[in-house]
This record gives sequence, structure tokens and C-alpha cells, in this order.
Amino acid sequence: MTAPVQAPATAALSLGDDALVLSHRLGEWAGHAPVLEEEVALANIALDLLGQARVLLSLVGDEDELAYLREERAFRNVQLVEQPNGDFAHTIARQLFFSTYQQLLYERLAVDGESPFAPVAAKAVKEVAYHRDHAEHWTLRLGDGTAESHSRMQRALDALWRFTGELFEPVEGLPVDPAALRDGWLTSVTDILRRATLTLPEGPQAGGWTAGAGRQGIHTEPFGRMLAEMQHLHRSHPGATW
Repeated sequence: MTAPVQAPATAALSLGDDALVLSHRLGEWAGHAPVLEEEVALANIALDLLGQARVLLSLVGDEDELAYLREERAFRNVQLVEQPNGDFAHTIARQLFFSTYQQLLYERLAVDGESPFAPVAAKAVKEVAYHRDHAEHWTLRLGDGTAESHSRMQRALDALWRFTGELFEPVEGLPVDPAALRDGWLTSVTDILRRATLTLPEGPQAGGWTAGAGRQGIHTEPFGRMLAEMQHLHRSHPGATW
């Protein structure tokens, strides 16, 4: 696992790590969601993402080893998905940004019969469409709700915007150029925010997008704490079976 990763393994790790890390973040809402219905919804989204992660990581090697025994610098997820949940609005903003991107990406991958990612994308695209619809529903509800919910949603969007640029950085071995998704993503997000009476954060034209370096294994401080929690049980009982 310490050897350099080559395409298409680089792409499989990138997409798999995105799904794995976001799944864990959403799973942290168990027992803490604002209402029971949302606890179930977020848990189901987390399970969808975990299923995607398992398939994608299995294209590279042993899924358990890749999830639980890699060090922080070996993970290739974008920094957006590792950001802490914050309040519910923060989680929804993160979900809106990522699920909109993921739906566009999987739609492209699903129709490429030559790609090893086509089967998982074809299966997951319906799941991801639901993830995006869920995020859109809550963005509209919070943005066009009370003054407090509007303010919290706007703060969340502003805080996470700088992490969105990395979604469109090139990924070695990925048969879709992420940069080609940018216009569609921006159009979709802009429309949702307009209908939610929210303001689009500063755009790329003004230099507002600051791409992260998660794809290169450089992560934000909260990721290390999250990873330690996620890997603790497996590392504490090596070789254990259930």
C-alpha cells in the first residue's frame, strides 16, 4: 500500500475515498439528527456511499485494509467531504455541493461502456440523484425559512465554498475530465440557491475558489481526528473476525 498508485487505481481511490469519508461524516449524525426522519435519511445516504466506496476500493485491493490501515497522507478524497458536520445547515451545504458534482460525474461515467467505473456509476447514479434531491429540499427549506435558518444556511455555504474548486481538478485515470462538469454544477447550484433566496458565494471569476490538495494526500486538521476514530476498532483488534 505504500507503493505509488497508478491509474486507474488513482481514480478508484479518489472516488472511493470521497464516498468513504463522506459516509463516515454522515454516520456521525446517528443519534444526533434534529428529527428521527432525518436520522434515517442521513443514515441511508451514508450506507449508499459506503456501498459505493466498497466497490470502488475493491478495484484497487482489499477494501478493509484500504479503509482502516492506510495513513492519512494515503487518502485521496477531496477536502470538502472531510469537513466536520457543524450544524445541520453546514451538513446540508456540504451535501448540496458534493452530491450535485457526484451526480454529474456518475451520469458521465455510467454511459462509458469501456470504463471500469461504468457498472458502479450506473448503479449509483439513482442513489446520488436522491442524495441531491434531499440536499436541494433542505436548502430550499432552510434558505427560505426563518431568518435564523436563512442565516445559518448562508454562513454554511460561505464557509464551504472555498473547498469546491478541488472537485474540478484533474484525476489521473478518470475517463471524465472533472473540469467539464464545472459549468453544469455551477448552473445547478446557482438555480437552487436563487430559489432558496440565498446568495451564491464569491465565484471563480473573482478568484473565490481555492482548490484544496486532498487528491495529493494533504488534508485539513479535522480529517486526522476523524480518521483516528474511524480506524480505532480495526487497529485495536488486528485480525479479529465477527
